[in-house]
Amino acid sequence: MLLCLQTAASAQVLFPGRKAAQDNAQLLARIDSLQAVIDSLYSVTAVPVEEEPATLADSVPQIEYTPEITDSLLAVWYEGRRPVEYVDGSEYNLDSVAFTSNVSDEVLIARLKKMNSYITLPFNSTVKNNMVLYAEKMPARMSHLLGVAQYYMPIFEEALDRYGLPLELKYMAVVESMLNPTAVSRAGAKGMWQFMYSTGKLYGLKINSFVDERLDVEKATDAAARYLRDAYTIFGDWPLAISSYNCGTGNVKKAIRRSGSTDFWSVYPFLPRETRGYVPAFVGAMYAMTYYKEYGIVPEPCPLPAQVDTFELRQNIHFKQITEVVGIPAEDLKSLNPQYTHDIIPGNEGVCTLRIPYTYTNAFIDTPIDSIAAHNSSTLLSEQVLKNIKASGSETRIAYRVRNGDVLGSIARRHHCTVAQLKRWNHLKSDRIRAGQILYIYR
Repeated sequence: MLLCLQTAASAQVLFPGRKAAQDNAQLLARIDSLQAVIDSLYSVTAVPVEEEPATLADSVPQIEYTPEITDSLLAVWYEGRRPVEYVDGSEYNLDSVAFTSNVSDEVLIARLKKMNSYITLPFNSTVKNNMVLYAEKMPARMSHLLGVAQYYMPIFEEALDRYGLPLELKYMAVVESMLNPTAVSRAGAKGMWQFMYSTGKLYGLKINSFVDERLDVEKATDAAARYLRDAYTIFGDWPLAISSYNCGTGNVKKAIRRSGSTDFWSVYPFLPRETRGYVPAFVGAMYAMTYYKEYGIVPEPCPLPAQVDTFELRQNIHFKQITEVVGIPAEDLKSLNPQYTHDIIPGNEGVCTLRIPYTYTNAFIDTPIDSIAAHNSSTLLSEQVLKNIKASGSETRIAYRVRNGDVLGSIARRHHCTVAQLKRWNHLKSDRIRAGQILYIYR
């Protein structure tokens, strides 16, 4: 099926003459019918936020698509899922470029084997491209990455070990966000592990007006580990489980059915286009972070404190209160506690954690918490301030005015949501919309 339909303007060229108006009307009717089919496919492919299945195994759609249709319908979603500030060498089209390296294939293969990974690390042209990309094409980015990894990798390893998972899975966070804990994609995926809202809630992450635990590195890592454990239970194969983290278990299962095999490289051609590069990127990131010295890459000094203490708070505290009373730099509080989206720890609503640099531990302990909470509270934590934050909610609402030629499917693709969500948000009983109508879209 052709997903790029002829416009009305091109229809006038195809059917000149006296019957142009009649012929154009017939063509537009065909276009509308084809668009309706496309919209129905799109609405089935993307799982609405409110209707996400309770388990990973339930997420498999019952409709078969060709690889071409799947790629086309998911392309916008994948692009939107990429973090806005994500820099990973994405300026390269790895489907068409073939990197060369002064390091021979024999040496690359030997190095992969020497890594002795629990997860099988294959070598082929696709994997080699990613190895060269991460190790040779972005040294400045890798230098920064290696610097912050000194703080984050132990957190990942602890969570993975907690669930008995291979420690190599920690490198997935490099592919997801380049270890940026506040990364946000155009589609709303957030944090180091790029959880969408619904998946984050499904795995127990708190998301409200004051807190977004997708940005909490420790809690998001724990949720990612549980997701991967569930995915491995389904597939029994780590490359397939890793792929499912990118496109969902349903799409991986469809690829398995189309290929007739559970071997990753047999399934590979049937995976969505963007997902096909996920495992090779994972191998490339792991390789570069293991052999960076051989490429002359020097890690930047880690900007985060080597030691951190964690406290439990049971009352509302603003970061500025801690800074002004205790002296902890505001940037340290924000970098260690990015989950508090308005710099307010909502301890009145339940026990909340606060991470501070170890060097400020004694000063924090010696200062009565009530004196911190009382400092300038009438301004920083006034009833009106808290009310305004709650009124803003955890999502942003967009008012979209329907234009001539718009249909729900095209609006949904443009705003990275589904037709079902548009209808639910706007209480629509059918797919009919009119020019000038206002639709509310939540991001």
